[in-house]
Amino acid sequence: MRVAQVNFATGQPMKPTRPDIFEALQAEILEGAIRPGDRLKEADLAERFGLSRTPVREALRRLETRGLLVHEPHKGMVVAELEASAIGELYVMREILDGAAASLAAQHASETEIAAMEDQVARDRAMEHRPDHLAASNRAFHAAIYRAAHNRFLVKSSDALAEALALLGPTTLTAEGRAHQSIDEHAGIVAAIKRRDPTAADHAARHHIRNAFKTRLMQLDQRAIDDELAPDPGSPRGSRD
Repeated sequence: MRVAQVNFATGQPMKPTRPDIFEALQAEILEGAIRPGDRLKEADLAERFGLSRTPVREALRRLETRGLLVHEPHKGMVVAELEASAIGELYVMREILDGAAASLAAQHASETEIAAMEDQVARDRAMEHRPDHLAASNRAFHAAIYRAAHNRFLVKSSDALAEALALLGPTTLTAEGRAHQSIDEHAGIVAAIKRRDPTAADHAARHHIRNAFKTRLMQLDQRAIDDELAPDPGSPRGSRD
């Protein structure tokens, strides 16, 4: 039986709150459930959340203001996609911040935090061939390093990149061999943290991000090749070489 919530100031039952569609959609974009290029239709969202179009339209506008959505002609609101230059800039910042987090974790992480990270690496090896699950675990692993750094301003800096990271598109862990390589790199980061070696931890974390960036670039190149080779009878393409 469901128990009604009570307003303790008045003693009267509280009215059920409407779902916060802005927060719900923001979370789905950040978690990858809604991906870059996906179209968001007002009517579909209104039906899904049981709302009128007015709050849906307002939520979409807020997401557009945050840079998570863009309005495209003849399509409406779609999840934004990062330009190639922005992707490079983002990985530069990730390398700096992740390196700093690992270095600080080597100095400040508790034994319990280090043991938890070791356990997570071991669990990840069991899901090496499940990139969707591994991607979620990967986010949790990096969040654990930031917590272990014990620096609130570093965490805030990382949070500022969270929305941009969500716009990178599908995980690089689907690339052949990348999941295994990534887990090994995580193990190397944790080993350096456990040795209390800030320099080695910084180098290991930076190496990990550089490899992720390299894989991302390879994915983008392959996507461009696939688009070039895709049959399009109305727009024949010639070689640019």
